[in-house]
Amino acid sequence: MSETEIHDWIRKQVADNDVLLFMKGTRQFPQCGFSSQVIQILDYLGVKYHDVNVLDDVSLRDGVKSFTNWPTIPQLYIKGEFVGGCDIIREMFQANELQTMLTERGVAHDQQTQMA
Repeated sequence: MSETEIHDWIRKQVADNDVLLFMKGTRQFPQCGFSSQVIQILDYLGVKYHDVNVLDDVSLRDGVKSFTNWPTIPQLYIKGEFVGGCDIIREMFQANELQTMLTERGVAHDQQTQMA
């Protein structure tokens, strides 16, 4: 697929899924520690999300990076907005910013997981 076709496909996935994670591997079998960390955070928060394995297609893996102009994977989108990669997600989670963002955007999650 061309870069334009990949970007169109990514754009559709982002629009069709409230929470979308581009990752290496799957949520059942992550293929990198960073993807695994983001999965652990989302699962801990009880967030329903769609995962896309970028290892299935090299043009997708490269396309995800060029789409956001972000060099690393995983990449998390919430309600159409690119949020960040593993380090940003982890920092946001630890500061309760991720939980707040989910609440503000109307994404269901376990609010009992708010950190003190």
